[in-house]
Amino acid sequence: MIFIGILASVAAIGALCWLLFTLAVFALPVFVGASAGAWAYQTGAGWPGGIIAGLVAAALTLGIGQFSLAFARPLWLRLAIAMVFVAPAAFAGYHATHGIVKHTMPSDTWQIVFSVIGAIAVGVTAFVRVAAMAAPGPTGRDLARV
Repeated sequence: MIFIGILASVAAIGALCWLLFTLAVFALPVFVGASAGAWAYQTGAGWPGGIIAGLVAAALTLGIGQFSLAFARPLWLRLAIAMVFVAPAAFAGYHATHGIVKHTMPSDTWQIVFSVIGAIAVGVTAFVRVAAMAAPGPTGRDLARV
């Protein structure tokens, strides 16, 4: 019976890590949406107003980010936009990894080491996914024709 519990725990951790890696790109829109929804609720909009405001803010954040990535020409600007999306993902990855390792490792030093490794892994994954959202730039062949 203990063996089944261990396997179920490993499967749950694996599923949560897969979910974290898949949804890491959406960390910034979720943070913005949650902040806007909480602000709307605190100003008296109620639950429906807070939910609607949060959803609209999250959708606008994601839409503006994708639009900016699609139409930004300089590589440094695309990199800056990507980093705006990657930083909250890495922050979420750090805390998610820390939440897992604090139950499995007694040493605070190793908890922080593995949490930083998790943050880097989630940040790199988010960067790759954000870079895939960007429109491809001009190739060398296109420049030779101009």
